[in-house]
Amino acid sequence: TTHYLFIVVVAVNSTLLTINAGDYIFYTDWMWTSFVVFSVSQSTMLAVGAIYYMLFTGVPGTATYYATIMTIYTWVAKGAWFALGYPYDFIVVPVWIPSAMLLDLTYWATRRNKHAAIIIGGTLVGLSFPLFNMVNLLLVRDPLEVAFKYPRPTLPAYMTPIEPQVGKFYNSPVALGSGAGAVLTVPIAALSAKLNTWTYR
Repeated sequence: TTHYLFIVVVAVNSTLLTINAGDYIFYTDWMWTSFVVFSVSQSTMLAVGAIYYMLFTGVPGTATYYATIMTIYTWVAKGAWFALGYPYDFIVVPVWIPSAMLLDLTYWATRRNKHAAIIIGGTLVGLSFPLFNMVNLLLVRDPLEVAFKYPRPTLPAYMTPIEPQVGKFYNSPVALGSGAGAVLTVPIAALSAKLNTWTYR
């Protein structure tokens, strides 16, 4: 019972961690400006959360399941905005699943080698995630039209200029945190794998 309870706790907390790594959905009115921040933070959290969860269960396919949970959550958020009167294209749902599938494929192809999953799988996630989402954003009909007709009521902190026409992006905690997260992805995932080993002992 404790084993399965811990799996549930890891799944829930990892999903919440990924969702809160910056904004977890692309808002059409500023999606291109936030693309770098989103890509770095979300690919980092997808790699860390999915690798930890996958290594804990030891089952290839767990990372894809993890990404599916976030995808469903995001479609619910998209539906909520749509219900408030915003157009269908106002929110673009991120593409987590293909990158998670590459992670699972790496784990399976290397015969469940956790180091290969961390290094090779994490690299594949970091390289593929921005690409899949760039293609996804290109499919939006007319982002500028949607942006001017349906502006968001508020902007995130790292998008709000401190001085007129001057965005202090590089002083942003979110930007700094994303950069630090990208650098620490592999060490954190490695530590998670080590903790996982200790758990079984």
